[in-house]
Amino acid sequence: MNSVVGIDLGTQGLKVVFLDAAGGGILASESAPLDLYQDDGGVAEQQHHWWLTALKEALAKVDPDVRRDAKALSISGQQHGFVALDDAGEVLAPVKLWCDTSTGKECDEIMQAVGGFDACIRAAGNPILPGYTAPKIRWLKSAHPRLYEKLDCILLPHDFLNLYITGERCMEAGDASGTGLLDVRERCWSGKMLRAVDPDRDLAECLPALRVRNEAIGKVRAEVAEELGLPVGIPVAIGGGDNMMGAIGTGNVRPGNMTMSLGTSGTVYAYSDEPIIDPKGNIAAFCASTDGWLPLLCTMNCTVTTELMRGLLGTDLASFETQISNAPRGADGVLTLPFFNGERTPNLPNARGCILGLNGRNMQPENFLRSAVEGATYALKFGIDELAGLGVEASEIVLTGGGVKSDKWRQLVADICNSPVTVYEQDEGAALGAAMQALQILEPASEISEITDAVLTRDDERCCEPRSTAVTNYADHYERYQQAVAAVTSLYY
Repeated sequence: MNSVVGIDLGTQGLKVVFLDAAGGGILASESAPLDLYQDDGGVAEQQHHWWLTALKEALAKVDPDVRRDAKALSISGQQHGFVALDDAGEVLAPVKLWCDTSTGKECDEIMQAVGGFDACIRAAGNPILPGYTAPKIRWLKSAHPRLYEKLDCILLPHDFLNLYITGERCMEAGDASGTGLLDVRERCWSGKMLRAVDPDRDLAECLPALRVRNEAIGKVRAEVAEELGLPVGIPVAIGGGDNMMGAIGTGNVRPGNMTMSLGTSGTVYAYSDEPIIDPKGNIAAFCASTDGWLPLLCTMNCTVTTELMRGLLGTDLASFETQISNAPRGADGVLTLPFFNGERTPNLPNARGCILGLNGRNMQPENFLRSAVEGATYALKFGIDELAGLGVEASEIVLTGGGVKSDKWRQLVADICNSPVTVYEQDEGAALGAAMQALQILEPASEISEITDAVLTRDDERCCEPRSTAVTNYADHYERYQQAVAAVTSLYY
């Protein structure tokens, strides 16, 4: 049975999905965990060889016969990571990740060199925020000048796996949007931004070829095919950032669609036929991997928040659902501001999580747990409101990510955002999106929307509608959340 392969290199793990190339069913889905190094200074790093180990482990779990029938593959990867290569193709340093908030100084220096916040948005469509790739490059120059002198090529995480599998160096425009180096309006590198990162060197010489549409970038090399149990020479699509592949994986490939991802980070994004530039910089002006654009809001603490709270209280997943149900809307006044790892939106890289509203009656485990879910969801509702202010609206929210497994969380999203919530049976997110992108290079006459429509099936039992009384209640609770964010901003700005 012919299949296509989608690979998603995440923060906490790597997933592989094999999709039936003819019928669209999922033949296999496996994963392998990844370690993460973090410290109190905002550093968040991984070693590149961890990714290769996880890729081999995940694929080894798939039936060899299924692997041998693969006809194409594509790779999704966490955005913003900085993979620095020397001229021999060796990785120079641990990979700083999207959740690394240690480069605030470099962000300010780059924007000052461009002419300020507004000038940066005019040049690239986005401000430079902690987590983006550009300040990581400047950090390497300052912190490790000898390594920086050896820098020959700048790659993103999914680009590195592409290089390993095909031997080709390239970068896809959607993923490149998160570097801070791309003019997202024109889908080309911004000379002004490159000079702001390093005025003494032409960084364009370190950037790989930029790909702007789905095509085969190369083929699986013989030695890699033997290691992974895949056929030699099958084509590899351009791939993209996890948000761009998540958009494909949730059918978000035409105007009017909106996706909310409840993962380690939280994201909410919508497809657009034209660039959406936010003068306030809250909404990232990213390119899609399907010829359009993908205006997006990212928070750094989504399931991070709920997992930290579960760990603190020693609550397993079954009890988690029960306890959320036992707490009232608004968690009896307990309010969590989920900034445990710093935050991107609002731009508070030095922030810390806050729990407000405690008194002698409401300090109950169920209130802490529900407030964690509500706080993470309030942070994403802000993105929906900001998108609406830019003229980007949708008739429903498609949910994806680990939080989707929670019945209560899905209903909370519907109630807090006052929107119908849709979940698909094929809830494989970015890995599935990559697989569908791989399928497109086997069917070049097909539009990506035709492929997503054929593959995705609505899971009616997990879909939900907003409840009017809950919507009214949550409007008040959300206003209190916004007031609390405004109040603590001065502590961490």
